[in-house]
Amino acid sequence: TRFNIRVYILLFDESRESLLVSDEIVDGGFYTKFPGGGLEYGEGILDCLHREALEEFEQDVEVVRQIYTSENFVESRFVPGDQIICVYYECRLPRDQNGRRMPRFRVAESPYDFVEHREREESFRWRRLDEIEPEEMSLPLDRVVLARLLEDR
Repeated sequence: TRFNIRVYILLFDESRESLLVSDEIVDGGFYTKFPGGGLEYGEGILDCLHREALEEFEQDVEVVRQIYTSENFVESRFVPGDQIICVYYECRLPRDQNGRRMPRFRVAESPYDFVEHREREESFRWRRLDEIEPEEMSLPLDRVVLARLLEDR
């Protein structure tokens, strides 16, 4: 009966050979998804994207282009009755003083590699585009977006 707008960040490494995924524990469930989150009342979509980047990465991102907006009805997995509308943006990290686009956040080597083990936890890792499969993504729209990215390669 309500709309829930989600904004997601598609972040490639500098070589564009790998894509960042987020491994998360939410309400006891384990999820692999793209980084991002929910639009808050009073925010624009790009405001949400930048806020989510700062919250999750502790650094901002530069928007390259919008990649995808959900086209079909999707009900929330977490709040039955909410319709999910997702917007995905390709982004990149800003350049550092050496001209490189380097993450300032921790990048894990393996899935669900958390520093602390709390009820809500998140870690990031690079997944090579020549190895990742859409089925690895937990959320249906993330699988659609990843499949489209892989088709376009």
